[in-house]
Amino acid sequence: MPNKFSTSAYRYPGEYMILAGTIVLVLLVIGLTAAATLCGSVLFIGFILFLSYNASTAQHSQLLQRARRITQQNEPELAVIITECAERLQVEPVQVFVVPNRVLNAYTFGLSSPKAIVLYEPLFHVMDRDELQFIIGHEMGHVCLGHTWLNSLVGGMAGIPTTASAALLLVLALRWWNRACEFSADRAGLLACATPGKAITALVKLEAGADAGADGLDNDDIRRAIQRIENEDDDWLNNLGELVATHPMIIKRIQQLRQYTRSAEYQRLQVQVNQNLS
Repeated sequence: MPNKFSTSAYRYPGEYMILAGTIVLVLLVIGLTAAATLCGSVLFIGFILFLSYNASTAQHSQLLQRARRITQQNEPELAVIITECAERLQVEPVQVFVVPNRVLNAYTFGLSSPKAIVLYEPLFHVMDRDELQFIIGHEMGHVCLGHTWLNSLVGGMAGIPTTASAALLLVLALRWWNRACEFSADRAGLLACATPGKAITALVKLEAGADAGADGLDNDDIRRAIQRIENEDDDWLNNLGELVATHPMIIKRIQQLRQYTRSAEYQRLQVQVNQNLS
């Protein structure tokens, strides 16, 4: 039996550089602004982390009360998908919950282990198995690469009391890193589902969710979503709005996935990740 393969080599190459730049920028602002002393800033970061930890704990408790935690007993088919994604990516223990909602979405949170992955119920009405694997793998990628706790840390640093202009600069820097994290997590989702076409259709369906009616997605919803995706980066307002968004435009995520699938690195990693199932 081959050794299990664990890696973060699928990390988007700009992510570390952007994170380093963000942290350097934060430290410069701490040193240069008169609005915060170093001691006060350290206390502020600690306070934000304390609040984040307590908020995460409270959110986890609420999930246990109102959400359905996925187990082999209550959702055997979904549990198999989750296990397969976890084996491919060699992720630390996570708990996966399903919550009722009217939108297509998923997210990950947690400062301590196990992290929690939350899936909105409509996903199971419009996504096929491979597309679900991409979405679950995407969220596991955030866990594998440390985004869940780093986001709280860097977010706390970006919230240090400063002048208004400095605060805006820090928020923009953090958002830039958030968007790089999404590119990395998309790569993890791709490695988890092992089907580039399905990774892309999952993103299209997430975008199409805004048009979904009571009966779910139809062909017209998909067509409108594709048209919107193809045109979104042509609008300067969309490009300006992306500067303060946590997620890149869907068209850019699709372009990055297509570029990545053509790389020798992806081909090598996909073979190795697939071997984790044997």
